[in-house]
Amino acid sequence: MALPNAYAQYNNSKILTASPAELTLMLYEGAIKFCNIAITAIEHKDIEKAHINIVKTERIIEHFRLTLDMKYEVAKDFDRVYEYLLRRLLQANIKKDKEILEEVNEHLRSMRDTWKEVMRINREKSAVC
Repeated sequence: MALPNAYAQYNNSKILTASPAELTLMLYEGAIKFCNIAITAIEHKDIEKAHINIVKTERIIEHFRLTLDMKYEVAKDFDRVYEYLLRRLLQANIKKDKEILEEVNEHLRSMRDTWKEVMRINREKSAVC
């Protein structure tokens, strides 16, 4: 019994002590995870599980959209990408289409990998200063 509680405490601590950049990375990881679960659920004809996890992915992307700082030009580009991903997720959910989810997941992985690279560059810059 103590092991699951210790794991939950560790995860909670990890979230509470994470920087905004690390939290963003965790959200990308979560969206990818939920999208993968939805893909597997569709393969197993578990429509409810697919729906639940597509909605979880949508919520993360909606959070990204809501927290964009629109004073930066790049935010408008991200907004268009997030809007596109949300449209595709809606289509995937209606059709329970695994291929659409795989496309969305590919975009999410690319964005996550880019975010990781930005974090790495910023760490290196901080170390030099």
